[in-house]
Amino acid sequence: MNASLLNPFTVTHPTAVQTSLVSGASFARFDPTGKFVAAGRSDGSAAIWDLDTRAVIRWCEGHVKAVTSVDWSRNSRYVLTSSKDWNVIIWDLASPVDPPQRYNTIRFDAPVVSAYFHPRNSRIVLALLSTGEAYVVDSRKEHRARVELCETLGEDDDDERARYLTCSIMTTARFDPSGRHVFVGTSTGNVLVFNSRTKIMVARHRISGAGSMKSLDFAKVGRRFATNSSDRTIRQFILPTYPSPIVGAECAILETELEPTHRFNDPISKVSWHAMSYSPDGEWLAGGAADPATHKIYIWDISNDGQFATALDGGREPLIDIHWHPRASRLASTTNQGSVLIWHCPSPERWGAFAGGFEEADENVMYEEGESEFDIENEVELAMRKRLQEDEAVDILGGVDDLVDHKMNGVVGDPGDEDFEWADDEPDDDWQGWRLKVIMVDDDDAY
Repeated sequence: MNASLLNPFTVTHPTAVQTSLVSGASFARFDPTGKFVAAGRSDGSAAIWDLDTRAVIRWCEGHVKAVTSVDWSRNSRYVLTSSKDWNVIIWDLASPVDPPQRYNTIRFDAPVVSAYFHPRNSRIVLALLSTGEAYVVDSRKEHRARVELCETLGEDDDDERARYLTCSIMTTARFDPSGRHVFVGTSTGNVLVFNSRTKIMVARHRISGAGSMKSLDFAKVGRRFATNSSDRTIRQFILPTYPSPIVGAECAILETELEPTHRFNDPISKVSWHAMSYSPDGEWLAGGAADPATHKIYIWDISNDGQFATALDGGREPLIDIHWHPRASRLASTTNQGSVLIWHCPSPERWGAFAGGFEEADENVMYEEGESEFDIENEVELAMRKRLQEDEAVDILGGVDDLVDHKMNGVVGDPGDEDFEWADDEPDDDWQGWRLKVIMVDDDDAY
């Protein structure tokens, strides 16, 4: 819909289902432009959906076991899929074939629980294994390495605390929006913070009463950070600033107990949460309830002191995952039957935006013609104007560039920053303006 016709004073969170994509998916992720959705499936494949045509445009078929996570690169050229078959595959959507060409395959020694691109460079990948180990894999020539992120004990830790910490396993791991740090949640309710460049642990945050960490999420703007833990509570925190460590030098570890600014739960049904996701501006937080009988999405208004806003009902197929659109008021929720529900916010159109004097009429009104409104135009001038329009070059292969706002996504940093310079060294080919090739198929080979 034309953005100029939207009323800015209407509700800005999704309220109704716009469409349903029957894809056999276990989860779905929007790309940074919001035009495509990648759906990971239990048969080892991932489908790339075009939201404009509501059709599958690529099949990423390369795993022999279920896909566990999907991630998009900065400008949507590369798609990452991780699987229980111990592999992480990076697909190049710029290749004019289907399935897309494999750009890289990373193999591990255990099933991969999740994997993510670095926000600034798709050649840097964070992977979490089912054994509770997290790795940062760098495939650049000058920085090629596979480094395990290991928890560091402080100088004041006694033997009993050391044994306690070694028993905790890593249950979730994410890059922050800037890519400067890696946040790791553990089974003992701690959040570990590592510097992405040096792989050194810079902070350990204790969260009282949280239990095992299930997932983490970040607001794309600001320093809001949310955790989903086994105690059926979603907590939001304001992150502190962390010093940039020096390679080879001892660095003091920031040991703090984070105090949540908000706690979100369902006080009536006491349900746990499958997933959570921030809106693009960070002013709304959605939580997918792990209700075995209904498809419920709870939305809280962060800008209004975390007040509960609404609960969306998606029918009787239970919810297993949600993801917020990166640029608009839309949500993708996945049911246990494999359908991906696309939620949107229907908005009344402001027809007065077409012209300053335009008015909506409640009943038919007799129109009075202006004095020279329908006069016949000079045919010579009309022909000359048409001839000039025909001489203009028309781009039939291109289209509107859906460029990603990296400032909005938190990946633009200050020049001279060591962490950003390290990430931008040997950049990938995921440049702005690349275009997905259109593949024509015969009717017999259609999806």
